Amino acid sequence: MAENDKAVVLLSGGLDSVTALAIAQNQGYECYALSFRYGQRHEAELMASQRIAKTMNVKRHHVVDLDLSLFDSSALTNHSIAVPTEPTDKIPVTYVPARNTIFLSVALGWAEVLDAEAIFIGVNAVDYSGYPDCRPEFIQAFQSMCNLATKAGIEGQAVKIHTPLINMTKAQIIQSGVKLGVDYSLTVSCYQATRGGLACGQCDSCKLRRQGFSDAGIDDPTRYQ
Repeated sequence: MAENDKAVVLLSGGLDSVTALAIAQNQGYECYALSFRYGQRHEAELMASQRIAKTMNVKRHHVVDLDLSLFDSSALTNHSIAVPTEPTDKIPVTYVPARNTIFLSVALGWAEVLDAEAIFIGVNAVDYSGYPDCRPEFIQAFQSMCNLATKAGIEGQAVKIHTPLINMTKAQIIQSGVKLGVDYSLTVSCYQATRGGLACGQCDSCKLRRQGFSDAGIDDPTRYQ
């Protein structure tokens, strides 16, 4: 890669996204972090993204306001729907319709404005919650769209979507981040964390995170309620 190549990094404030940011920086990219305030009940995660962006010295951090209240079938956008604490073999109610499609589309537009070469997203298809927009097939399809739908793509310089965590277990993600100096105490993963960032310890995201630290043999820095 050329010196000062740019990357847009989707930064939710959770464990996976901060690891993706650390990997992008380690690869030499000048990183521009992008977060979204979309009416999610776990806004503590968004506050964590602001701490992370500052601590990790990203070039710029932009928080986009989106009104996804229309997508009220999700427990993350409709506070009257309880966040589940038991696993399911179906797509869980915490799934937000088309969320990653929307987020990646905004990131793609910003990448073109910045003349960035890459977008990094911390999707994972191993230890994940069954979301269809975290699968390799989705990323491959979105990459094809990038090649067709953008000026950069038509000119043969399409923005490349990077998913460095796609085939990692949660333990492997944590181990990789620790090697790169990630401070996971800055992150919030809980779907219903308090505004102060205290995790519930009961939701699917909390359970995956806790098990990941246990499997990695690393102390869990999460602050629980």
